[in-house]
Amino acid sequence: MDDITTLGLDAMEIQTVRTVQPKNFDQYWQAGILSWKSDLEMNLHGPYYAELLGSRRERNRTLTKMEASMQAGKIVNARHLVYHVGPYGEYEPGTEANEQVANIFDGVVDRVNNIWGDESEEEDYAAFPWVHDAKPSLVGIETSGRQDLWGTVEEVIEVCNHVEGTVPVLNIAHIHARGHGRMRTSEDYSELFEQVRKKYGGKKFYCHFAGIEHRMGNALHYTQIKKSDLKFEPFAEFLAEEGDWLDITIISDSPLLEHDAMYMLQHYDKARQRLLEIQARDERRIKLAIEAGMSPEELEMLEKEVAESRKGDSEEAEEAPKSKKKPAAKPAKKKASGKMMSFDEDEDKDDVF
Repeated sequence: MDDITTLGLDAMEIQTVRTVQPKNFDQYWQAGILSWKSDLEMNLHGPYYAELLGSRRERNRTLTKMEASMQAGKIVNARHLVYHVGPYGEYEPGTEANEQVANIFDGVVDRVNNIWGDESEEEDYAAFPWVHDAKPSLVGIETSGRQDLWGTVEEVIEVCNHVEGTVPVLNIAHIHARGHGRMRTSEDYSELFEQVRKKYGGKKFYCHFAGIEHRMGNALHYTQIKKSDLKFEPFAEFLAEEGDWLDITIISDSPLLEHDAMYMLQHYDKARQRLLEIQARDERRIKLAIEAGMSPEELEMLEKEVAESRKGDSEEAEEAPKSKKKPAAKPAKKKASGKMMSFDEDEDKDDVF
């Protein structure tokens, strides 16, 4: 948590992966106190392996593991508790499976509210001061990355629309993999978030991002972002150009957690800088047009004509016969920039898994 604060990040997610151990609750409470005092947003991911659509025994086993994470969520002051649903089991994708998931998560939300308790009660919450100042954790339902797992964007939105206290968790890597590599341009992100806004509403979004290796519409494993066909630059471009209405938290799922979190932040800052430069250029064009007594559109057309004229002159010069062949110029050396720390290394470390 100290490292994250030092890096300028303001949110983190505890990845429990397997069952939360009560012996660690003392450390969780210390994390909760620190997050409350430092205004660092804490979140918690429940056990990764789930079988909520399995048999009664499998479902109860999953809910037992989820119970411990719900208890831990209160102790760390988690804003989101993120859960997977698991395989379709005996269900076919559709209404019946969605209704079953909705019924289960309706009970999960009730349990979270019971754990947090009623703030109007006279019970002493000195150990958990955030109980009086913060609402109970939101229950996040995460999109899945495999065809045999419940959790398409449409399924998650439908359930969240029917269960108050739940929110969709958009795992971009999973959406990319399940869609056979669908998240490639800023327009793809615009369509995704517009879809969620229309069908679910609101402006608060909770997302996961990482590189992903996938095949045949199925996620295989997370990778470093630079080693994946899922790039963050289009996402950063969308956030810079169209994301003013968003209140979004992005969690790094990468094997290199902090490294790729900073990598994403760097590219978002670059996208914002490019946008500001474009806006400054447009404002300058308008100012020059006013001074010249022209409309901005007329000035833009004039600039295009000048640019095309220059392009034509350069093409004619290239076609002109040359008396001698000049040796090919050596590629210019790249100058190091002191503006921003670079996270692009010459040699990448091996992935963690």
